[in-house]
This record gives sequence, C-alpha cells and structure tokens, in this order.
Amino acid sequence: MNLYSLLEKGFPKDKTACAIETHDGLYYSWSDLERATAKMANLLKSLQLPKGSRIAVQVEKSPEALFLYLATIRAGYVYLPLNTAYQAAEIQYFLENAEPAVVVCSSKNFSWVSKVAFKAGTKHVFTLDEDRQGTLLERAGVQGDRFKTVVAKDDDLAAILYTSGTTGRSKGAMLKHKNLGSNAQVLQKFWGWKKGDVLLHALPIFHVHGLFVAAHGALINGSKMIWLPRLDVAQLIHHMPNSTVMMGVPTFYVRLLADKSFTKEVARNMRLFVSGSAPLLTETFNDFKERIGQPILERYGMSETVMLVSNPYKGNRVGGSVGLPLPGVKVRVVNDDNTPCGVDEIGNIQVKGPNIFAGYWRMPEKTAEEFTKDGWFKTGDVGRWGGDANGGKAPKDYLCIVGRSKDLIISGGYNVYPKEIEGFIDDMDGVAESAVIGIPHPDFGEAVMAVVVPKAGASLDSQAMIAALKTQIANFKIPKRLEIVADLPRNAMGKVQKNVLRQQYTN
Repeated sequence: MNLYSLLEKGFPKDKTACAIETHDGLYYSWSDLERATAKMANLLKSLQLPKGSRIAVQVEKSPEALFLYLATIRAGYVYLPLNTAYQAAEIQYFLENAEPAVVVCSSKNFSWVSKVAFKAGTKHVFTLDEDRQGTLLERAGVQGDRFKTVVAKDDDLAAILYTSGTTGRSKGAMLKHKNLGSNAQVLQKFWGWKKGDVLLHALPIFHVHGLFVAAHGALINGSKMIWLPRLDVAQLIHHMPNSTVMMGVPTFYVRLLADKSFTKEVARNMRLFVSGSAPLLTETFNDFKERIGQPILERYGMSETVMLVSNPYKGNRVGGSVGLPLPGVKVRVVNDDNTPCGVDEIGNIQVKGPNIFAGYWRMPEKTAEEFTKDGWFKTGDVGRWGGDANGGKAPKDYLCIVGRSKDLIISGGYNVYPKEIEGFIDDMDGVAESAVIGIPHPDFGEAVMAVVVPKAGASLDSQAMIAALKTQIANFKIPKRLEIVADLPRNAMGKVQKNVLRQQYTN
C-alpha cells in the first residue's frame, strides 16, 4: 500500500480541524494539507518523470516542506531529504550519486545548487522558502487540488536517506513503503497514541526522527502538530500546556531542565516525552523524572531501520537502557562468530523485521557486507542484554547500547568500550558530559583519551579525575590523556562527532 494512503486512513473526518499550528500563528486544516499535497503531486506528475524518480529536497523546515514530502510519496516518487547544513561538495556527491529528476532548494542557495544539479543531470530545480515563497509553490498553485494517490506496492521505494558518513562516503539507505508504514503502525500502538493527542514538533524533518517517527506518528493518528522551525526553549515552554506528546534529542531535555520556568505545571498535560538520536545521560533522565514527575522514554533506531527498540509506554523505563524490541522486530546480540551472547555480555547488535531497509543505493557489495548469511542486518552498534544500565539494573530482556563498533578502542590487545568509561566520568562532580576516543599510540596501538566538558562554573582537574578513575576501572581502560574543553562537536541531530575529535587530537 502507498504510505500516504496508510497515513490518510488516520486523518480526521472533520477536515476543517487544525492539522498544523505554526509558531507564528498560522493554522493549516486537514483540508489544506490534502489540497496542498494534491497540487504538488499534480505538479510532479505534469513533469512526466520516469517511474521511481528521486525528488531531492534541501530546504528549511516549514509545513510546505512536509507537504512536499507527502506529495512525493503520494505521486509514487522517491523522497530524498538533505540536511540543510550540507555544503556544495556534499550536495554534489548526493546529486551525482542519486541522480534526482527534481531538486528543491532554498532561494538563497539556488545559484549554486542549480549549477550542481544541472551538471548532475537533473532536469528540474525549484525553490521553496520557509515563508511560503518560491517557484515550487508558484508552479503548484495553478494545479488542481484533487489527486488520486498512485498505487504503490509494499516493496516500492518511498525514500532514500543518506547516512552521516562518519566512516567514508555517505550511503543512501533505501526505505520502502512497507518499512515506513509498518513502523508507523507499531509505534502508534506501542506509544499509546490516542484521540486528542497534540504533538509538539521542534525536530528537523530531513531526518528519521522528525519525519518518519514524529510527523508520521501525528499523521497516522490524525493528531494536530504544533510546528516549531527549530529548538527554542521559550517556544517549547510556551506551547507545552497545549500539547500532549514531544519528541526530541537529549539536548532538548538538557536545555529545558536548565530553564527554571520549565515546571511540572507547564508539563501538566504532557503524557509522553520521547528521546532519541543520541544517548541520553542518566543524570538528565533522573533530573527530568524528579522535576516533572514522569520519566523520559528513550528508544533506539537508525536511518536504515527507523525504530527498533523502545522503553515501554506503560511499564518500567530504565535510564541507560533503550528498552524492549518493538513488536515484529527481532534483535540479537552476538559474538564475532554470530554465537549468541549471554545476559550482561557485550556483543554486536543485529536486527530483523518488516522495518529493515532494502539496502544501500547503488552499493550492492556494501549491502551484502551489512547483512549476515541468515538475513540479519548488522547495525554496527555494540550492546548487551540487561545488566547495570547506570540508571538501575536493567531487566534481562532490555537492551543497553554500549557504543558503535567503529568507536571500539583496542589498546594493548584489550577491547575498551568508550561508553563504559564515559559513564564513570559523567558521574563525577562538575562534569556536564564526556567523549572517549582512541588515538594512535606507539606501544599500545591505540590509547584511551577522554574529552570532558565541565558544568557551568565548575573547575575540573584532569590529573585528579584520572586518579579517581584508577580506583574504579581496570588500568587498561584509564585515559592516557584527558582534555577539558568548552563543548563537543555535534551533528544536526545532537550526536557527538567522535570522528572530528579523533582528527583533532591525532593531528
């Protein structure tokens, strides 16, 4: 089934009801959404694009940008969202690799994006701005406001998402209508979406979290979205009394807690706070629960799989654990020879399910490498079932993420998992957060290094911290070097860029 047709089943019968309320006071009804997506779908169809054409989009967040995504899948094409932070060399790679038939960009970037796009063979370049301006809307405005959604098979491609490319060139994860639709249906039930829910949406929509988890959740449930262009704590607090669900990255919750006006009264109508895209510190989990009276729900997913694992909506949420496999999703933790790991034994996380992507765009060899012979996808993450999750003892069927396999440090022949050491450092007085990396060492091959950010007003002593760690963990895990810095480099979704740190401290 076409993903749009599935989402549309959840739209309310009252088409005059509000679907999106913006930060600056605009209201879009469900009728507006349906008519706008029809006009854009008609525009795309009028271009007589080949079946399976990619529509690449690099624009600022706006309701119209969401409508363009829905119009693309409604018309049977493949949506390709691009991070707004990408620059010319990166855009050139994506357009040359994906060969989109249509590119949509911001007006301010049109001069250089259009040159790159036309050189890559793209026939059509439109503009779309966050203030409802641009050639896309001009051209779509004269189109009809009715459109018969194109029939799509479950295995037809709906989207291609390029991974962040921290280890070599970015790979285009191919997501099918079935992948996205099945995940939306599962999360609607697992997270207890109900009539009257209102989603407070401040995430970007070029990423799985903001587009395929947050927006899909509201759409399939027929729920209103309060639409913020970006993270703005004052706006979050202002709109929260009229909301019931919020999804964010850990930075959202850290900044909310730093604001004294964020209180239990402000969050009185909120039934669910979800965190993902980066690890949630146990301190943040505990502080939030203490102040607001409910724990944040942490979950785990990837560009290639959408959501895989989640703490329960009703039940025990454990800080430091991402929870239970979602219904229909299989998860296993295995040794390098694919033998199962026992409880509290660290191994490689592999997954199966209807949400698992179709492979990497035009990379059949890489796709084959990332799947086992028996069909499990190798996530590249390292974890364990149960054990000490920092926020308490995780049950044996709860998954705890230890880190990325590429972040594994092998020092003197011993495996060192950065997240374990980060947990001890983050628990120290005056520490806001830390990142542990491996750097070249003449004797050990790699040496453990810690990069630490202090809390505001705190003064840290690196040698005293190393001395304290020596009383807690094995000597081979002790950082040979500990640097104190003002902040850590992050990508658009709040993940610490350890590759940047490794480059910085290796040079």
